[in-house]
Amino acid sequence: MKIHLKPFRVAPGERIKLAERPTRTEPIAKSKHQYHHLLNEHVASLSALQSLHYASHRQALLIVFQGMDAAGKDGAIRHVMSGVNPQGCEVFSFKQPSAEELDHDFLWRTTCRLPERGRIGIFNRSYYEEVLIVRVHPELLAEQRLTHEELENKSIWKERFQSIRNWESHLHRNGTHIVKIFLHLSKGEQRKRFLQRLDDPAKNWKFSSADIHERKYWKDYQAAYESCLGATSSSESPWYIVPADDKENARIIVSGIVLDALSGMKMAYPRTGAKRRKELKAIRRRL
Repeated sequence: MKIHLKPFRVAPGERIKLAERPTRTEPIAKSKHQYHHLLNEHVASLSALQSLHYASHRQALLIVFQGMDAAGKDGAIRHVMSGVNPQGCEVFSFKQPSAEELDHDFLWRTTCRLPERGRIGIFNRSYYEEVLIVRVHPELLAEQRLTHEELENKSIWKERFQSIRNWESHLHRNGTHIVKIFLHLSKGEQRKRFLQRLDDPAKNWKFSSADIHERKYWKDYQAAYESCLGATSSSESPWYIVPADDKENARIIVSGIVLDALSGMKMAYPRTGAKRRKELKAIRRRL
């Protein structure tokens, strides 16, 4: 089943108002049974495309996940990519920068984790934290070894947006395709999921006091995302705003986005030339 993705895609330069974007939409699957059937169908298609992508070994796919705490990033990655061969896929989560990372420009640490040709790379949070959490907490800029002039630069966020656009354009020209997914969660649903983590002993480990602290900056984060999404979405590296209050529906949409990205890449199995056919015939005789 092909998902109509246009409603979720952010147009380049689009002015985003997250309050006007739904965090819940009409379920694509009308029952639990249909949900599992659709997801399994997508997972199987992804597995086949990933095998072709790995064999083709000419391009790379980078999938970026962003969202507020408890938006469902881990679950989406786990369910959607469940059928993908681990040999051809890597997931990286970016936490607080190390001293070494702070000694480089803000794109350095993620550049070191880009997927190789034939691979799929998944960033659970990413270089976008540098225009999101750092914007909400500008005191973090002081830890980045910037000059006084850079710290006082009122255009720093626009300049970082430009750096990101240029970097993503460079990657695309050199064979790395990028799709970026923002899981759009409501504040009420976040509270519900936090309470579930507190009530379920198996989920206690997921919760920290920092989650409550960051919740106080909800409006600031929404404003930061609004500035970022339209400014950094492009025809070649688009953002998708996925309603995330319904986890199952979000996973169907996310799997559709990844399928669409892989399907749009020109891939083919390596050709078997005369020399290779001769080699294979020799192998057959030895068998």
